[in-house]
Amino acid sequence: MRKVPFIVGEHFHIFNRGVDKRNIFSDKYDAFRFFQSLEEFNSIEAGNDIFLVNKSKKVNCQTPNPQGKKLVNIICYCLNPNHFHLILEELAEGGISEFMKRLGGGYSRYFNEKNKRSGALFQGKFKAVHIESNEQLLHTSAYVNLNNKVHKKFDGTRKHFLDLIPNRSSWNEYIQKDNKFNICEKGIILEQFKNQNDYQKFAEETIRDINEKRYEG
Repeated sequence: MRKVPFIVGEHFHIFNRGVDKRNIFSDKYDAFRFFQSLEEFNSIEAGNDIFLVNKSKKVNCQTPNPQGKKLVNIICYCLNPNHFHLILEELAEGGISEFMKRLGGGYSRYFNEKNKRSGALFQGKFKAVHIESNEQLLHTSAYVNLNNKVHKKFDGTRKHFLDLIPNRSSWNEYIQKDNKFNICEKGIILEQFKNQNDYQKFAEETIRDINEKRYEG
């Protein structure tokens, strides 16, 4: 039984990485497929097998939100080569568990068929941390939105394909006024700041503090 019980209306930091720390995103199509999965699987009416491998690799990452009641609100996300982070709010009873079951199973099936592999893709069950205060929510949003800045090994001179994808995290959703790529429910975060620039300053200061403690402490 999971140590952290999921509660409707509460927020959780969700993360997982590839088995044996392997990369789970090999090219931009993998990233787009994951984004598409975030939207398509987030519906009470959706099934577990709505995704088949697209042999042509033409993936539309601008899929509109599914109709009907959602399982979760996606507050923030970030994709790194070998792991991902999400902040989710549970909307329906059992919503996070069902959403992550579909996301993990559907994406693993796509990835394994595409790469002609079998077996587990992720390192066990996804991890979850209950966000217990508003302060924790704000700081976790900064951590997730700018997670690539926390992991300095991903900031090398040789750019990974994820660095070429402007929406590899929800950062642009939060700081750009006319961003067309919208997955997140940002109100609970942005309504606490005067404007997007104010949030940007807060988030960047938060990451500087994290990195000072992590790499210089």
